[in-house]
Amino acid sequence: MKRIMMFAATLAFAFSVSAQKFEAPKPTCEFEGLKVKIGADFALQFQALDHSTGSLTDTLVTLGNNFNLPTANLNLNAVLADGVSMHLRTYLSARHHREAWVKGGHIMIDKLDFISDGFLSGVMKYTTLKVGLDEINYGDAHFRRTDNARAITNPFVGNYIMDAFTTEAFGEIYFRHSGALLMLGLSNGHLNQTVLKTVGTEDKVSLYGKLGYDRNFSDDFRVRLTGSFYANQGDSRKYLYGGDRGGSRYYSVLQAKSGAVNDFTGRFNPDFKKLTAIQINPFVKFKGAELFGVYEIANGSSGGTDDFKGTYNQLGVELLYRFGSDERFYVGGRYNTVSGKQTETSKDRKIQRINVGAGWFLTKNIITKLEYVQQTYSGDGWTGTLYNGKFNGVMLEAAISF
Repeated sequence: MKRIMMFAATLAFAFSVSAQKFEAPKPTCEFEGLKVKIGADFALQFQALDHSTGSLTDTLVTLGNNFNLPTANLNLNAVLADGVSMHLRTYLSARHHREAWVKGGHIMIDKLDFISDGFLSGVMKYTTLKVGLDEINYGDAHFRRTDNARAITNPFVGNYIMDAFTTEAFGEIYFRHSGALLMLGLSNGHLNQTVLKTVGTEDKVSLYGKLGYDRNFSDDFRVRLTGSFYANQGDSRKYLYGGDRGGSRYYSVLQAKSGAVNDFTGRFNPDFKKLTAIQINPFVKFKGAELFGVYEIANGSSGGTDDFKGTYNQLGVELLYRFGSDERFYVGGRYNTVSGKQTETSKDRKIQRINVGAGWFLTKNIITKLEYVQQTYSGDGWTGTLYNGKFNGVMLEAAISF
């Protein structure tokens, strides 16, 4: 039984109600041969939202109070060799894709004993290599977001407005020692992989990285602070804020009756070319009180040249209080804004969202959440249904992950 529990911890399957997970820790158990773990995620929401628009020409779809389409993931995790593990996630059902398809996967290397016993053991004691086609490690917000059906890590129902999440072909190298974290990564900057080149565009790799410090000062007090950057100076469309093919949680809000179906309502993607972004994330937990923050700046060009450079700033603050046996209950709120211009000469845009909610972990693998959400659009830079747009109401979500 002890060996089974250690194996589960190594594969990061065991979920602690109160402990926030970020980068996977280095394995501590002995390798006892190939082991595979099959897991899954399921999520279902009841939506009761209203919306309105300031547009004089667009009519919104009529929203009712009902259940959304359930979503599901299939997860495969394996220990392949001593210090070598693999992860693969498949979306079985999603808002944007109802058919099953592979989200992505990666391999993590914490030891090089497959080359020879003890090979570079002094270096690998603090180093991890991660390679695959999966979500890249830019910022810390992606560790707390809902990944299609994996909603158990998100205290609320929706993700951040400017949702930094993309799956690209990548390689990352980590150095960790005494709480310090340094990560550098390269990706090809593409969500949809192809060898075909678009005439007139210049594809370039994305360079990104993270520097931070994470320490438990006691059983009741933990502090983490990280800063991340992402840069791609190519001409093709970049997916840092548009790489989630699962779809957003607030279904059909501010959707025009006559417009095309949009599976990403409630989010905002600047769709910049020649993109440069930074994200700073503080995390503090003292006993039951928990704070998580996002400060982000994204710069880029809409027209493929520096003459069209725009900038958006994102601010997010979450405050939670966890209580009860094993902190199985929580209450809290999130404040999230995005503001800026699409180009230097564009008019201002601003989105503001407020979430207030509560959650209950029935077990370590089952959660139910209730939240009130209000999101508004202001500024003369908006057109269509987003001009003076607003949605608000109640969301109820139940999720299972194992």
